[in-house]
Amino acid sequence: MSRSLLLPVNTICKDAAGVAGNIFAFGLFVSPIPTFRRIARNRSTESFSGLPYIYALLNCLVTLWYGTPLVSYNNIMVTTVNSMGAAFQLVYIILFITYTDKRKKVRMFGLLMVDIVLFLVIVVGSLEISDFTIRRMVVGFLSCAALISMFASPLFVINLVIQTRSVEFMPFYLSLSTFLMSASFLAYGILNNDPFVYVPNGAGTVLGIVQLGLYSYYKRTSAEESREPLIVSYG
Repeated sequence: MSRSLLLPVNTICKDAAGVAGNIFAFGLFVSPIPTFRRIARNRSTESFSGLPYIYALLNCLVTLWYGTPLVSYNNIMVTTVNSMGAAFQLVYIILFITYTDKRKKVRMFGLLMVDIVLFLVIVVGSLEISDFTIRRMVVGFLSCAALISMFASPLFVINLVIQTRSVEFMPFYLSLSTFLMSASFLAYGILNNDPFVYVPNGAGTVLGIVQLGLYSYYKRTSAEESREPLIVSYG
């Protein structure tokens, strides 16, 4: 096959992987909706924390910026998925601020402003770097670090599953969406020859496989234990 034919095939496969990643990411982004339905119904955030949404917003904004043509090449799918993610996180944060108590309102609003300021500093600071390659590397490392730390966050849940031998705190569809999204953008990054995309998503894919493996193992173990006959002593 000639080089002229290989290029369109590579582009089509890359775009297909990016579209798939956007679709699977949507499933990930909508997963907190039941939590916010409960918050809206009770008009209280109860003991829920808003910090994950603050961190996720900053992560989406930084990675969104990396995907723009001003920073990297041919990464429009990275921009679209993170634009969608940032929009969802912003809505969740606004809802959290609306229904939380006064003390937390002030704290959450302050953290939201910190997110915005940090993002603006990264944007303005990176634009000051005239060398495109160095600009890409600086923003790419920031994006990569943010993504890896986000994908590493389920390690606490994995540890909890192993300790409790229960998958109660690790929803299957959340783990599946994370794995499918990471695997899609792993392929997208490889096809686009972009290590700042495929390295963090490679880590996310591995962690997703671990989560699904643990879910399968402990779900099966729980089912087998529930089928065992009860031994009752009348001593």
